[in-house]
Amino acid sequence: MSQNSSRRLSRRLPQLFVGLVLYALSIAMVVHPALGSMPWDVLSQGLSHQFGWSLGTSVLVSSVGVLLCWIPLRQRPGVGTVANVVVIGVMVDPFVALLNLLPEQLPVVARIALMLAGIGLNGLAGALYIGARLGPGPRDGLMTGLVARTGGRVAPIRIGIELTVVVIGWALGGTVGVGTVLYALSVGPILGWLMPRFLVRLDHEPIPTTAAPRESAPRPGRLAPVRRR
Repeated sequence: MSQNSSRRLSRRLPQLFVGLVLYALSIAMVVHPALGSMPWDVLSQGLSHQFGWSLGTSVLVSSVGVLLCWIPLRQRPGVGTVANVVVIGVMVDPFVALLNLLPEQLPVVARIALMLAGIGLNGLAGALYIGARLGPGPRDGLMTGLVARTGGRVAPIRIGIELTVVVIGWALGGTVGVGTVLYALSVGPILGWLMPRFLVRLDHEPIPTTAAPRESAPRPGRLAPVRRR
């Protein structure tokens, strides 16, 4: 491993795990105000309602199910994929318990602020761990796989996935509210804006120069291509 590769790995691993821990926290922040869960958590809540599982267990089970959807998209899991399933699934329940220590009757303004902060934090967390390029999580891998296979933009594809999941989760008994709608419509644009800023350039990728043609730069809202050896 070259010195540059070692330095990048020393950045990528912390970026991955910080992103995953923040992602778990953001889930709890959106769920706690009871103004509507994130789309995937609507599904997790639906599974909890149907089978009596904890939210963390439902997240783990749904993650494995989504991984099966990677097969036709030819997505390859990485260490980040495994870490995503384990870290988020394990950390969600402790964060939920921590936020449950807050007063039961929070003012509406505080609940809305907590929800909005959770949505923003979720977009940042996703950009961090995806940008580490150690393998996306099951749900974000589904998004990146569809982007790669269709050539579409991040925002509309992410919104389409979120809305589909909401319908399934709601049918299973998950909680849908204003927070669900806000998340579904906003997280795609947030990710599309933040991901290029946290994307780690790998050794075998060329360094951008001012002489490079305009077309070579990834368009806003698209994922930078990953070149394979």
